[in-house]
Amino acid sequence: MNDDAPKGRLSEVFTAFLKLGLTSFGGPIAHLGYFRDELVVRRQWLDETAYGDLVALCQFLPGPASSQVGFSLGVLRGNGLLGGLAAWFAFTMPSALILFGFAMSAAAFTGPVAEGFLHGLKLVAVAVVAQAIWGMSRTLTPDRARAAIALAAIAIVVFIAGSFGQIAAIALGACAGLWFCRADVAPVSGHLNFPVTRRGGAVALILFTAFLLIPPVVATATHSQGLALFDAFYRSGALVFGGGHVVLPLLQAQVVSPGWVTNEAFLAGYGLAQAVPGPLFTFAAYLGAVIGPAPNGVAGAAIALVALLLPGMLLVYGSLPFWDAMRTRPAAQAAMRGANAAVVGILAAALYNPVWTSAVLAPRDFALALAGFLLLTVWKVAPWIVVVLLASAGTLSQLI
Repeated sequence: MNDDAPKGRLSEVFTAFLKLGLTSFGGPIAHLGYFRDELVVRRQWLDETAYGDLVALCQFLPGPASSQVGFSLGVLRGNGLLGGLAAWFAFTMPSALILFGFAMSAAAFTGPVAEGFLHGLKLVAVAVVAQAIWGMSRTLTPDRARAAIALAAIAIVVFIAGSFGQIAAIALGACAGLWFCRADVAPVSGHLNFPVTRRGGAVALILFTAFLLIPPVVATATHSQGLALFDAFYRSGALVFGGGHVVLPLLQAQVVSPGWVTNEAFLAGYGLAQAVPGPLFTFAAYLGAVIGPAPNGVAGAAIALVALLLPGMLLVYGSLPFWDAMRTRPAAQAAMRGANAAVVGILAAALYNPVWTSAVLAPRDFALALAGFLLLTVWKVAPWIVVVLLASAGTLSQLI
């Protein structure tokens, strides 16, 4: 990339990402492939090397990698923050609206058919989380040191419940990475040059920190449920290392543990989120809509969705001017390896509780969940097809 790279209009950015938001099924890794085909190969907004560098940045930072890549491409093509916001809105809104609609109609969806359908969605969650752990463990814990960090993370979150245990596991994983994961430093090539000044980047990083530290204090002092809702989702978004599925245990600790959302409703929405295009983080729109204390509905969905995605956007915008220098440091790479290994352990603990314990209640549930896992991992069936199959199987199982 260079300073002479052609810039586009906001309408071009919006249209390109709206198409991707309507058609990008399959999760974050698939989204990165869609972005490459549409924006690198077909539209030629940037070259392969630059795209690879951008993906590396977004995988290094906490947050939803595919949404961060899309936001950054909007910043690049739209020549600044407005381009990034246009890309974010167009890519996010289609799936957010679908999940919001499901949340609003869920209360009227009752009876044996509804119970079977929702139980099928919970079995989808078992299969999808198991697939995520299977894939992440092979890339993020390929050696004994990182496997040990993952096991230590499981022990921490088992004995220290809630978000504090998850934060401690990630922090200790990063510290362990500094000691045990310095081998095989990744080669660095290319150059990133975005229309973001160092001052603009610093402001974004300051805002990221302020939103992380101030709302919980104010919410406690004022007993504001709106601020508490924002804080719960923002803190979860700020800690999502390693992919969108990691948000599951973080959000579960924030909204299910205090009784804001039932575990059944949580897992049903998470299962449905696998069937829609766009980022998995739009699950927040569903949770914000069904959450118990007000604000909920439209206001709750908007607060939850923005709060969950905001930290990742602030971090990537703030890091763009500094990434070239930061990514060459072995210590930064080693800490990230340790943090990512800890994430595998956190997600593995969540697979058992609440995912497995809430969904697998009988031998046929185990058989259906295993079938979904094999369809995803062995036969590489699209996730939305697995959603349809298991939801249908759950409905039939309830009726028989």
